[in-house]
Amino acid sequence: MCGIVGYVGSQSALEIVTAGLKRLEYRGYDSAGVAVLADGGLAAAKKAGKLLNLEKELVDRPLPTGTTGIGHTRWATHGGPTDANAHPHLDNAGRVAVVHNGIIENFAALRTELAERGHELASETDTEVVAHLLAEEFSSCADLAEAMRLVCRRLEGAFTLVAVHADEPDVVVGARRNSPLVVGVGEGEAFLASDVAAFIDHTRSAIELGQDQVVELRRDGVTVTGFDGRAADVRPYHVDWDASAAEKGGYDYFMLKEIAEQPKAVADTLLGRIDAAGSLTLDEVRIPAGVLREVDKIVVVACGTAFHAGLIAKYAIEHWTRIPCEVELASEFRYRDPILDQQTLVIAISQSGETMDTLMALRHAREQGAKVLAICNTNGSTIPRESDAVLYTHAGPEVAVASTKAFLTQLVACYLVALYLGQVRGTKWGDEIHAVIRDLAHIGGEVERVLETMEPVRALARSLAHKNTVLFLGRHVGYPVALEGALKLKELAYMHAEGFAAGELKHGPIALIEDDLPVVVVVPSPRGRSVLHDKIVSNIQEIRARGARTIVIAEEGDEAVVPYADHLIRIPATPTLLQPLVATVPLQVFACELATARGNEVDQPRNLAKSVTVE
Repeated sequence: MCGIVGYVGSQSALEIVTAGLKRLEYRGYDSAGVAVLADGGLAAAKKAGKLLNLEKELVDRPLPTGTTGIGHTRWATHGGPTDANAHPHLDNAGRVAVVHNGIIENFAALRTELAERGHELASETDTEVVAHLLAEEFSSCADLAEAMRLVCRRLEGAFTLVAVHADEPDVVVGARRNSPLVVGVGEGEAFLASDVAAFIDHTRSAIELGQDQVVELRRDGVTVTGFDGRAADVRPYHVDWDASAAEKGGYDYFMLKEIAEQPKAVADTLLGRIDAAGSLTLDEVRIPAGVLREVDKIVVVACGTAFHAGLIAKYAIEHWTRIPCEVELASEFRYRDPILDQQTLVIAISQSGETMDTLMALRHAREQGAKVLAICNTNGSTIPRESDAVLYTHAGPEVAVASTKAFLTQLVACYLVALYLGQVRGTKWGDEIHAVIRDLAHIGGEVERVLETMEPVRALARSLAHKNTVLFLGRHVGYPVALEGALKLKELAYMHAEGFAAGELKHGPIALIEDDLPVVVVVPSPRGRSVLHDKIVSNIQEIRARGARTIVIAEEGDEAVVPYADHLIRIPATPTLLQPLVATVPLQVFACELATARGNEVDQPRNLAKSVTVE
């Protein structure tokens, strides 16, 4: 949530910062603001609502031209989405400006202290206290980076801070604890942002800040220290996608573009996974094979869509490795006193690598002695850095809030992890692993085939735009697919949508069935799970007899479902465990089209943000 951009160089800071904020709109926000250093002073503008409101304000009341500046898009936490609560926040003298992501947990006590010392605070936010504290510290040391270090030592919580001071017109300072912050290094200029997308037009050279670090940006270089002032090691990296990858490419929405990119994303996730000796490899594995052979329990932690990927992973992991596997909502994990030890492997799944709930679960697991393997899409992010092993999904930037290609690549990555464990532990022969890899290699083409046949699904979605409820049913790996389909409809169409295990129908949910209620049923293959197939056909008959409108997703050649399907969506026949890779795609298209028909904002659904960086 929230977006941060900072710039120092020779170009117009206002233009750089506002363009960067536009690239970060996908993160979700409810106000925006900028501050520029110019003519020995500091000028700021901020408005509630979308960036258009801020841009209009800048036209009506232009800021002076300067080459150092910061900007922010805010997702309200402390205080509502008002002009006064929008960032940047200034000290009383108007010499310091601060933007902030995260939550400062001890802000109330700090605010009281400041008030007692005569400071007047103009907002309800936790952020404003930082501007006043920085002003106090700077008055003593006359060094903004040192002032930031001193202030950060007093703060509790998760935060990213970026600040400028009128007395240091060619400096931008940032600080990071838990919340993401990345540096862009150019020729005679430097950038700070929540995401590389903000500065990818200008440089691909980046540095990810580590935990409890402060960075000082000048035109001629970047200095990184710890909160204690000691020089910090940094890990520069190269961003391997360009600005065009974050543009819509002719599609009406980023989500449509990202759905269409799934065949390539799946293929990219498989690239380079087999070494010259024919063995499966991951990106970074700092867990000895002997330790993996001693693992006696696996716990997957994730949130939202990634949690559904974890539910599917459980089937593959237990089937291929014979290790018990639990799947936990990361937001609940550390609060229930989970049983973990040195023989536990925790798999943390996160698209952004900054999901706070998942990060906190990871840290709790490591405190208990467990090993952690991350599945992530963002190179250099916190979760991979703090894990013992990582497998990157290589999905490329995903801008739409509702996850699509990240989900499919997370599934592929989960399959690869399961196969890797099977290889290390000897529960899968090499030829068996290669057979699954070959099946996965063909999946991208099968996803492409599904995408080519989606016009009837779009038409069906448009015809249901007036409905208030849609139910989803599945069995085996089809059950998490049903959950994901329901989540997509909630996120995008703002409809009541629920996913159920089909076997649970008679234990309560069948009471919801009424005349013409749309029910989507994900049917398992009759070849791989014939018993489950027969049972779900019976489920379809049960709900149809009670008036439901049945929307059946079944593989090609499955004729048993035809008499009971009011709408039949065909998908290619695939091995049972891999079916979610093709069965999920129609549900993504269905949700996107239905949301469009209802006039909703597809890429930025209300109340949601792409990266949830607070608990």
